Amino acid sequence: MFLLSLLAIIPLGGFLSHSTEGLAAKTGDTIGGLVNATLGNLTEMVIVIVALKQGMIELVKASLAGAIVTNSLFLLGMSFLIGGIKFHVQNFNRINAVIQTSLLFIVCIALLVPAIISKTRDETNGPQIGTISLGISITLLVVYLLSMVFSLKTHADFFKSAETESEGKEHVWPLPVSLIVLAVSAVCIAIISEIFVEGVSEAGTKLGLSQAFIGFIIIPLVGAAAEIITVLSAAAKNKLEISVTIAMASCTQVAMFITPVLVILSYFIAPSPMDLQFRGGLIFMLLFATLSVALTANNGKSAWYLGVPMLAVYVIYGITLFYF
Repeated sequence: MFLLSLLAIIPLGGFLSHSTEGLAAKTGDTIGGLVNATLGNLTEMVIVIVALKQGMIELVKASLAGAIVTNSLFLLGMSFLIGGIKFHVQNFNRINAVIQTSLLFIVCIALLVPAIISKTRDETNGPQIGTISLGISITLLVVYLLSMVFSLKTHADFFKSAETESEGKEHVWPLPVSLIVLAVSAVCIAIISEIFVEGVSEAGTKLGLSQAFIGFIIIPLVGAAAEIITVLSAAAKNKLEISVTIAMASCTQVAMFITPVLVILSYFIAPSPMDLQFRGGLIFMLLFATLSVALTANNGKSAWYLGVPMLAVYVIYGITLFYF
C-alpha cells in the first residue's frame, strides 16, 4: 500500500499540472502558481495532520522543515537545471523571489528564538516555550496574510510575469475544466496521502530508513509530487515564472501558514501541544537553504548551472540524514 500510494500520486500530479497551465493562461502565472501551491500543499497538510493526531510531533517538525527545503532547493534547483539545458537563459520575476526569500528569513528567526530560549532559560521560572510559540505562530500568520494582500491587491503590478517565449502555441483546458480537475485531483491526492501515512512507519522500518530521513526527505517529496511535475513541466516549456512562483509560494505557505496553523490545531487534536522548538540541525538546514536560494535567485535570470549548487546542498542533506 505504501508503494502503490506513491505510484498513484504521479498521474494525479499530471492532471494537476495540466489544469494549472489552463488556470495560469486565464489568471496569470502569479495567481495560477499560488493556487497550484495551495492545492499541492494539501497533500502535505493531510500527512502532517494525521501524524499530529498520532502524537508524532518530531516527525511533523521534520516533515515541515523538509517540505520547505524540498520546495526551495530541490524544486528550484531542478527547474533551473531542466529549463537551462533546453534554453540558454530564462527570466523570472526577481521581486517575487526576493520577497519570498525575505519571508523565509523571518521564519528562520522565528524558529531560532524558541531554540535559543530553551537553552538559556531557567527551568524553574523561565518563559514557557509553548506560549512563546503560540505568539510567534499568530505573528507569522498575520505577516503571511499581509504578504498576500501586498502581492495580489495593493502591488500586484510588481508581480507580473517576466516576458518569455514558448515554443509554439499550446492547447490548454478551459478555465471551468481546469478548476474542476484541480479540485478533484487535490481531493484524490489527499485521500491517497492518508493511506501513505498509515504505512510510512512500518515501511520505513522494513526498508531500513530512519525517521529523520522519512520525515525530511520521503514525506516532503511525496507531498510535493504534484508540484514537482507541474514545476518541471513548466520549466521545460520556458515558463520559469510559473516554476519559481509555485516553488517559492509553497515554501512560504508551509513555513508561514501550515506550520503556525498546526501549532494552534495541536491544542485541540494532538495528545500534547506542538511548539516551534525545532532541533538545531533542522534550523541550520533551513537557514542554509534560505541563504542558497537568496544567493542564487536574486537577479531574475537563470542558467542550467545555477541549479547545480542548490541540488548539491539538497543531496548533502539527504546523505547526512540517510546515515544519521
